[in-house]
Amino acid sequence: MSELVEIVDSLENKISKLLHKLEVLQKTNSSLEGQLQVARDRFEHTNQAISEWEEKYKSLKLANSMLGSNTSKTEAKLKINTLIRELDHCIAQLAE
Repeated sequence: MSELVEIVDSLENKISKLLHKLEVLQKTNSSLEGQLQVARDRFEHTNQAISEWEEKYKSLKLANSMLGSNTSKTEAKLKINTLIRELDHCIAQLAE
């Protein structure tokens, strides 16, 4: 009978340790999920900032070419031609 009590006590002790480990791991997991969400938010914010700066760069590059910069006059001409074609297409759709 004594052996049975020892086995039950041992099992209770092991279960208690396992439950404690589970609780610690759940807290750690929750903390890591929070850190991951913060990192994802930062990543998204950085991507948005990059996109905004790329658009600003394109606009500035186009403006410089329109002001007479020799580096990309052909680029400006192509962009203007594209815009004119888009306008013509819109006008044609409105006329229908």
